[in-house]
Amino acid sequence: MKESEIQTAIRLALGKLANRGVVFWRNSVGQCVEFDAKTNGERVIRYGLAPGSADLVGCVNGRFVGLEVKRPGETPRPDQALWANLVRAKSGLVETVTSVEDALAVVRRLFPVGRCTACGQPMRAK
Repeated sequence: MKESEIQTAIRLALGKLANRGVVFWRNSVGQCVEFDAKTNGERVIRYGLAPGSADLVGCVNGRFVGLEVKRPGETPRPDQALWANLVRAKSGLVETVTSVEDALAVVRRLFPVGRCTACGQPMRAK
């Protein structure tokens, strides 16, 4: 399975938890070049949080969470590991996930006794 297919499946599963204090966004990172008529030259436009930032970023039960999506057996690049360590140093959570089950396990860890603190409902994706 392609990384993009894994990520799509994870986004769909996490979207079902939106009413339970869980929200994630796709974080596309990159740059493009456009023509600047004022200077008659090019300018670089950067987008996304930062180089190395997680594929999915969001909040779970009030805590910042980043999910780096990889295919099984793959590991984060050095810039991804650096970004993850920075977030962790500021009390955020960043995990590498390879499946919907991995992503849901990360979310469940942030809810005591498997219940949403916002509504008290059991945390279930299905």
